[in-house]
Amino acid sequence: MFRIIPDTNINFIGHRKIAFVVSLCLVALGLFAFVMISTGNAPLGIDFAGGAKLQGYFEKPLEIDQLRGALATLEEVNVTEIADFEFPNAFIIKSRGAATDSLAKVRGTQIETILSEQFPDNAFTSVGAQSIGPSVGEQLRKDARWAVLISLLGIIVYIWFRFDFRSGVAATVATFHDVLAVLGVCYVLGLDFDLLIVTALLTLAGYSLTDTVVVYDRIRENLNKFRGRGEFVSAVNTSINEVLSRTFNTSLTVLLVVVTLFIFGGEVLRNFSLAIILGVIVGTYSSIFVASPIVVEWEARRPKRFK
Repeated sequence: MFRIIPDTNINFIGHRKIAFVVSLCLVALGLFAFVMISTGNAPLGIDFAGGAKLQGYFEKPLEIDQLRGALATLEEVNVTEIADFEFPNAFIIKSRGAATDSLAKVRGTQIETILSEQFPDNAFTSVGAQSIGPSVGEQLRKDARWAVLISLLGIIVYIWFRFDFRSGVAATVATFHDVLAVLGVCYVLGLDFDLLIVTALLTLAGYSLTDTVVVYDRIRENLNKFRGRGEFVSAVNTSINEVLSRTFNTSLTVLLVVVTLFIFGGEVLRNFSLAIILGVIVGTYSSIFVASPIVVEWEARRPKRFK
């Protein structure tokens, strides 16, 4: 069978201290980004920061890039095309800044005026304008934090029953590391934190867990072959090397799809796909250099076999 990566014998566990330093830096950056986002001192999407939402449709078909270009004079505008069988050629236009219904109506009128000037032969009909207030944005931020925390709790319980408690803790730490690392990099890149970014973070948490479970399964199989206590590190290293080709193939396949989405998916999905790309890279790294080494360190201090 053809393998992109041949059989390897890399001492991954031997480099765990260097990996721990790198991971601590990524986690520190992620925690800083989390604090900045929680306090509203980071770039926030309209759903979190508040703004106006205008929904309507055009009489004739219109390319979304033309609509975005027409609204380029307005700051912080997000345009999404929607499939509405009752109203074809429909769009949702979100604009940051209008936090009350009255201001939302003013911004909606302003947008309609621009559209009538830019597309005089293609009438735009507004279905309704409404505000997305700061209180709604704050509630969404709280819900997003709870969603991430609950998912991490679910991970530790699942791995606990699947393997053992220490593996559940290690897998949760690795997943927590992945979420914070991607969050920190997104903050450095200046990406707007919105619901799509939250979706990407939860998606990569599941991806990271899947990769970690594969490694843990192979570790458990190999521990049945290595009986001596001093062979625990060797068993873990062997397990990582044995699944390395599978891990690389899976990550490469996912990256090919997500990179395609990043290039051709349009402006709305660009931040989401970029976050997923970062998550795949960090998730692959953490399953090798975070999840497994934590179990090794725990075993060295309190020896106990996988079940």
